Formats: sequence, C-alpha cells, structure tokens
Amino acid sequence: MPSYWTIVVSPASTALDGVGRDTRAAIGQMGMDAPRSVNASKVYFLEGSFDRPRVEILAAELLADPVAERYEVHQGLTHRDAAAASIEVHPLPGVMDPVALTTRTAVERMIDARGWTGQSVAGVRTARRYTFDPPPDAGVLDTIARRLLYNPCIERAFIRCEGRDDALPAEFPAPVHRPFVLRSVCLKGMDAERLAALSRQKHLFLSADEMRAIQSEFDRLGRDPTDLELETLAQTWSEHCVHKTLKSAVTYRGAGFGRPGKVEVKYSNLFKDTIVAATRMVNKPWCLSVFHDNAGVIALDDEYGVAFKVETHNHPSAIEPYGGAATGVGGCIRDIMGCGLGAKPIASTDVFCLAEPDYDDAKLPTGVLHPRRVLRGVVGGVRDYGNRMGIPTVNGAICFDRRFLANPLVFCGCVGLIPRDRISKKPCAGDLIVVAGGRTGRDGIHGATFSSAELGESHADEFSHAVQIGNAIEEKKLLDAMLLARDHESGCLYTAVTDCGAGGLSSAIGEMGEELGAVVDLEQAPLKYEGLAYDEIWISEAQERMVFAVPPARIETFLRLFAGEEVEATVIGRFSDDRVLRVRYEGKTVGELSMAFLHHGLPMPARTAAWSTGGGGAARAGMDSMDGMDGMDRMDRPGGAGVSTRAGGSSRAGAASRGRQADRQ
Repeated sequence: MPSYWTIVVSPASTALDGVGRDTRAAIGQMGMDAPRSVNASKVYFLEGSFDRPRVEILAAELLADPVAERYEVHQGLTHRDAAAASIEVHPLPGVMDPVALTTRTAVERMIDARGWTGQSVAGVRTARRYTFDPPPDAGVLDTIARRLLYNPCIERAFIRCEGRDDALPAEFPAPVHRPFVLRSVCLKGMDAERLAALSRQKHLFLSADEMRAIQSEFDRLGRDPTDLELETLAQTWSEHCVHKTLKSAVTYRGAGFGRPGKVEVKYSNLFKDTIVAATRMVNKPWCLSVFHDNAGVIALDDEYGVAFKVETHNHPSAIEPYGGAATGVGGCIRDIMGCGLGAKPIASTDVFCLAEPDYDDAKLPTGVLHPRRVLRGVVGGVRDYGNRMGIPTVNGAICFDRRFLANPLVFCGCVGLIPRDRISKKPCAGDLIVVAGGRTGRDGIHGATFSSAELGESHADEFSHAVQIGNAIEEKKLLDAMLLARDHESGCLYTAVTDCGAGGLSSAIGEMGEELGAVVDLEQAPLKYEGLAYDEIWISEAQERMVFAVPPARIETFLRLFAGEEVEATVIGRFSDDRVLRVRYEGKTVGELSMAFLHHGLPMPARTAAWSTGGGGAARAGMDSMDGMDGMDRMDRPGGAGVSTRAGGSSRAGAASRGRQADRQ
C-alpha cells in the first residue's frame, strides 16, 4: 500500500532566507506591521512505496542544498510545527506544478540508478510554507495570505495560528472518473435573446448573429450540434483566434486628416484594406512571410530570416499575474517555434501597462488585484520563463496609469532565427497528426473565448479554469527536439508544425487541416490525469505542446528522436482530403464539421467609426524604459535596472549572433 512522506526544506540560516525577507518587506509595503521575522520553506509531498532511509537520501542528495539548506522528514502529509503561526500554500488539484513534475522524474531516475528494489513513486506534490514570529492573529494572517501569498484561482492557503487551524489534506486528491456520454446542445427555435444567454452561460462569448449562423447551419444539417462542435466554433471564431474586430467592415465619418472638410471612408475589411494593402503596395523583397503564419519573417541575410511575434496576455495576467505573463511569453516563444518549419527563439521583449504600484489599497475595487502584486507577478513570470529556457529579455517598458487598474495590459514578444529554406510548410493528406510536449489537463480551458469576455467582480472565480501555469523546462526540451527533427540529416522529418495555443487541439488541428480535413482520436492524447471529458481534451490550451504533420514513412524516426530527447510524442490522427474535421472518442464520433463553415461561416460585423477631439482623461503616471525609470524606485518596481536584468538582460549582448552560431551547429 502506498505511503505518504513530507520533506520540508528550509534555508540553513535567516541570512540565506531571501524569500522570507522579501515577504516581510512586502507586508510592510501593504501598510501593515511587519513581523520581526518571516521564514520561508519549500515542502515536498511524496506518495509511493518508500522506507525512511531512502526518503532521507532523497531529501539530502536531491532536494536540499547541503551548504545553504536544511531538511526535515516526516511520515504523512499533515505535519507542521504546533507552536508556529504559519501559512501553507498548495496548488489546487489539476493545476500545473512544474516543480512536482521535475521532482518526480528525478526521484524515478534515482530509484533506477541506485537499484532500489521495492521503492517506487506514485505521485509528487509541492507547497510553500511561511512561518511568522511573533505569531500574528488569524485575521492578520488571512489578510497576508489573500493579498500577498496565494491566488485562489490556482492555489489554496492553509492557516495555522491561535484560534484557527485549517486541516491539511491527509491524502492526494483522486481523479474523478466520468463515464462517456455524448452531449448535444439544442438550438432549435431559440430567439436571439436565448441564443445570446446560452453563449454567455457556456462561456462561448459569441454574438447573437454568430449564434444564429450556427443555428442555421445545424438546421440545414437536420441535427443539434454536439458540445464539442459548439466549443470548436467558439474557439475558432473567438477574437483571439480570428481578430474579427480588426477584420470587420468599417465606415469612417469625420475629419479628413489632411483633406478639407469631413470625409466618409468605407473599408470592407479594415485589416486587409489598410495594413495588408499597404504592405502589398510597398512589396519589399525582404518581407519573406507576412500575414499567414504564427509569426512574420523578414530577411536577415541570404541564409537566414528573422521571425518576430508580439501579442497580449491581458485577461490571464489580471487574474493570475505570474502565470499569465509567463504563459504569455511562453506562447510567443511557441509561435516562433511554430513559424514555418520551426524558428529558433533568441530573445524576448515586453511592455507592461499597470496602475501605479502605490495605489491606495482602500480604493481597490472588489475582485481586482493590487497593482503592486500585478507588477511583481508579471515581472517574475516573464523573468522565470525566459531564463529557464535560456532566452534573454533584451528590452521593454512599463507604463503606469490608473486606467489600467482593472485591466492591466501585458504585451509579450519574441524574436527568432529561421533558415530561409525552412520558411514554407504545407501538410499533406495522409500525414499523421502528432502532438508532442506537455500533456493535456483541465487548465487553459476557454483560454481563447475568455479573451472576448468583459472582466467584472466575479471573473477570478468564473474564469479560473482559463488560468495556466507554464513549464519552461518542458518547452525547452520540445524546442531542442523540434530543431533536431527540422535539421535531420535525411531532411526535415515533418511537413508542417504549429503551436497548440488558445483553443488547444481544436485550433491547432483545425487550422493545419483547413485545406485538407482531419480525423482525430481523442482518447490517444496523453493526459496529465484521468477524468477529462472529450471536449475538455479537445479545447484545453495546456502549455508546451506542438502539433506536427508527419509523413508515415518518417514517423518511426520522428518518434525515436523525440523519445531520445525525453519529449513525449503521440500519434492522435491523420490528415484527410475531404475538408471535413472529424473528431472521435473511443470509437464514437463526437464532432463533425465542414472546414468551409468552420473557417468561412463567421458572419462579420459592420461597424462605424468617428473621430472627436478633446476628452482627455487621467494623465499617465509615466512611461520609461525598463533600464532607466528615474524616480520610480519608490513605486516598488524591482530596483533601478533590475527588471530587464532579472529577466535575462545580462545575456543580451550578442544574443542574435550567438543564436545564429548555435543554429548552425
């Protein structure tokens, strides 16, 4: 029978406890009386068949630094110091825990390397523990936990002090097993109001006109859509995926901007009639790939092109700043990886638009995180993800303005290098659909449609499933494997690749197979844990995954190469030639959509635009480069030149030249 063990790893002295000191300082910055000391520890929970001597070895040789840290080993999951006031923060079940995943792999390797018979690991979880001296009362600890130490979207806090003793979990959470049931959604006879309400209830965020278009299509087919079909359309038609506002018809009436009097200008597609048209008119030969891939590519020299991608990750960062910013830059890195047959990321950039970090706490609206916490989180998220992949953040900016209080803007970007003969890609009928990298979980569901939602007081609870935690180490392994497959001695081992971003498999496979069609068997997709429904498997964004189109003749070599890099790669389907997307689960069809309707059935809105002078508004508090924000140290930004430097700025010199040299090796 598996047993549980707890290993607590703490700094060997208070002088080495940087996290504890930072936490104490942050408590003071919130206007509260800081305790004399705060001690921070890392907690590891092991499930498996272990004896105490082996757990002691794991703690001493794997989890604790013998010079800077000390450890304690306890049997069970519920041990803590009865005399200490503490806050223990655990990830919620189903939330990505990269440290736990890495620890489990390391434990398995140590068991194999040492030949420990009868020892095995069934699961690993982690937590953070903070102890306080002198012990604050329960109300103070609750405030510290809520405002500083945990985010209820992805974590749970357990508080112990006089008058309160939250019970720690005595066992790991068990997955929920749900029998397969094919679910349909009845749209017949619904008027516009009921269709709009259904869209909001199911987090589709489609307009009444868009819902009517879906209703008409399934009336034509003579059946109700399945929940998976409805979700697929919502992801594909989301603002995040299709940019329907920018592509809508717009009539502008107002000042002529250089022409006398007022004018009326009509655009049938604002994006195509302005940005695209201007680019086509200029027609520069150094524009190698624009407007049709995951990133744009311009020429660097005769051998290489430069790929660049920038996007926002605003809503996720408003709910969970660290994870939102980390997966924002991680998504841009994946877009570079998914450009052409794969570009190599070499540098990142970012811009953060936030309310002032010294904003009055008493005026903070319900459901809104304090700007100081948002700033700390987004800086840390970008820093950690890039540094763990070895990709420096070479520049950026921060803008402070109180109008960003409820909706901070987080812009992330990445630049990469790609051989010019690897810019074009095209999947072929008969190619196998391979998903590689991180496994699918429940996190990231509705990540695409969530971008179309309006944030309100309840958004943190309502959209917690859209929040993700990235695993940069997994993405680095995936990048290395992909580049080896791209530059294989026998030629590129795949015909196309794209990232598995917002919308998950639904958008990745739907986009790759637009001109072909596809057949997908969802039960083949690797899962983080049991209990996911078929539609959750299909639409979960879940980070660090790419989808490849691999010719059958090359699949054995492809899978062997990825296995050698310790990257999981699995065949989950095949591209067809009938322009129909068919999705199956355990042999039963759970979705069947025409690619024509999926990609061209969206009714585009018609909008009007006008220009008016005046209006003003609150003046911005400042916008400066990250490395030279004079006078902003008082606003709790991470010190003078600290933001870019902490985000890998020390690596910036020569980043491009080193990237080219490494890409040639």
